[in-house]
Amino acid sequence: MAKPPYMRVENLVKRFGPFTALGGVSLDVHAGEIHALLGDNGAGKSTLIKTLSGVHEPTEGQIYIEGAPVEFKSPRDATNAGIGTVYQDLAINPLMSVTRNFFMGREIANAFGTLRMKEMDGITRDEMLKIGIDISDPSQAVGTMSGGQRQTLAIARAIYFGAKILILDEPTSALGQKQQMEVLKTVMRVRSRGDIAIIFITHNEIHSKLVGDRYTFLALGKVIGSGTRNSLAGEDIRRLMAGGAEIADLEKELSEI
Repeated sequence: MAKPPYMRVENLVKRFGPFTALGGVSLDVHAGEIHALLGDNGAGKSTLIKTLSGVHEPTEGQIYIEGAPVEFKSPRDATNAGIGTVYQDLAINPLMSVTRNFFMGREIANAFGTLRMKEMDGITRDEMLKIGIDISDPSQAVGTMSGGQRQTLAIARAIYFGAKILILDEPTSALGQKQQMEVLKTVMRVRSRGDIAIIFITHNEIHSKLVGDRYTFLALGKVIGSGTRNSLAGEDIRRLMAGGAEIADLEKELSEI
């Protein structure tokens, strides 16, 4: 019997005045899997992320978590429901320490308000080690870390504070190849835990093929294709990444110029 999805999105619509940003998006996200969400710029990926994260309220449609319908009026509602979103800007202050960034806004203090830094340092080190990064000195400034390590910090922070659905917004963009591999390894380690559902937003075909278990392709706010790793061939992914257009058709269009 097939395992039910941890999150189900049904016919999600988001309109801004007369403009329809999402036109009936549906997808299933399973624990212990990476669901790659792909599409070109303007496909609707950012709007979908913000709707799932409680930034926008959907105009129509329904989100279910573990089979129960949920409504998010704010990002806090989404966080309380176990959704952790890591945006491209990471919400990290490079001048602050690793630990202070890890606990930003949720610091542990004693009865007199003094921060329990030793305890927070230990938690930060342990949580990052769990997903593959050994920070020997969590008091070091985040600005001294690589881009891949910063992504790992943001991911570890989201998981520690209760994320069961991890939304990663273009986590490998603006990184060098070595740092991109660091991030992909981190994502695979999180997947191997088996208890966290991952939505991996990207426009990088190679990265999606390396880590994806399921795929949903967006174009102009609509789902134009979906499938699993086993059901989609490389050419299918390439065609759907191009917005559903056949490469031959694109070449013909260019040849007519």
